[in-house]
Amino acid sequence: MDNFIQLIYFLTALLFILGLRRMSSPATARSGVLWAGGAMVLATLATLLTPGMGNFALILVALVIGAVVAWIAAKRVQMTDMPQMVAIYNGMGGGAAAAIAAVELLGGEFSALGIKALAVLGALIGAVSFTGSGIAFAKLQGLMPGRPVQFPAQRVVNLVVLGLAILLGILLLPTQAGGLILVFFLAALAFGVLMTLPIGGGDMPVVISLYNAFTGLAVGFEGFAIGNPALIVAGTVVGAAGTLLTLLMARAMNRSLWSVLVGGFGVEQGGGEVTGSLKPIDLEDAAVMLGYASKVIFVPGYGMAVAQAQHKLRELADVLEGKGVEVKYAIHPVAGRMPGHMNVLLAEAGVPYEQLYDLEEINPEFPQADVAVVIGANDVVNPAARRPGSPLYGMPILDVDKAQNAIVIKRGQGKGFAGVENELFFAERTRMLYGDAQGVLGGLVQALKRL
Repeated sequence: MDNFIQLIYFLTALLFILGLRRMSSPATARSGVLWAGGAMVLATLATLLTPGMGNFALILVALVIGAVVAWIAAKRVQMTDMPQMVAIYNGMGGGAAAAIAAVELLGGEFSALGIKALAVLGALIGAVSFTGSGIAFAKLQGLMPGRPVQFPAQRVVNLVVLGLAILLGILLLPTQAGGLILVFFLAALAFGVLMTLPIGGGDMPVVISLYNAFTGLAVGFEGFAIGNPALIVAGTVVGAAGTLLTLLMARAMNRSLWSVLVGGFGVEQGGGEVTGSLKPIDLEDAAVMLGYASKVIFVPGYGMAVAQAQHKLRELADVLEGKGVEVKYAIHPVAGRMPGHMNVLLAEAGVPYEQLYDLEEINPEFPQADVAVVIGANDVVNPAARRPGSPLYGMPILDVDKAQNAIVIKRGQGKGFAGVENELFFAERTRMLYGDAQGVLGGLVQALKRL
């Protein structure tokens, strides 16, 4: 039986890796998710078959409750809410790892001090991921302000709480005192909250990826602590993937990971004097501009996601293509609130993959575009990122300002997550088309059909 269980764990690890590999392409991502899900089913079955396993009634009750809640939540969640769902699931994984560590630490049975140290480390990281992800979820869901929450001596307080958690973890190594374990977990949970409070909504994609890596590391460490190969492999793969994604996301915003964790980015700031004025345009004039263009580039952002306007955007593109207009979509790496957010939304609307272009591919084409249409994007198209002294300086942006004309669809005149005025909106060749993205795009479709 032991050899059979180890074989299942080996197959589980193989399916996890293959599933993750297939998730790297939009064409195979769906099957990759199914492969990874099948691997999780196998791992669960192997765990239930483990000799000495007990409390089957409680386990089955927990499985049923978890499966039902997850199924209903996954069915009902909107694509715009997917980032917070990812955040809360990350937190659940970290919390589960911390709970396993708590049971092991209270039992006090470890083959070596090093193994116990891994259990303590997994407990610390898992607890931080649990509460940190909870705060990220609350900010994204609107349950608390999305802006950075700051207070005097915040960094000092954070360092003291983290230092206390580490010290208590070290003191736990030679003992298993219940009171000490409780205080250790309270300090770790508190640090997760304090670490996430000063981080603004604009940095949430990076934070979610970071906590994903944390959860993977915590699971991997607990796998070593209890001798479970499936946890070791799954945790290591998730931890490595999450770490790489976090670094790539930070690089896409030209931010260091340290600057993200220190927080404060997103507090209202000036960013320099902006010249020019906002120049509105009405639906009919915008439709004429689009209808007589030869090449149009759409730039979707979070505003499109909030308005659920991806289907109207696809309809508008179809009308333009029917008039002989070349249509392409420019996707910034951090458009939306998580990597691939815009890609998934547009794929949901049936936009062909070959029309989606990333930043490096599409930027050289903006000067040849007759019209660039920005739908709810802000900081990722702000030319201020090219100007030294701007808070956005150095962040790679989509070169919308280099198009022959730009139309910005926006609900109001607010600033982006960075709190910096967008110089594109005031440019001579930019026109502002105000309104809800879905309604505006629908109006453009009707206006174009009348041309």
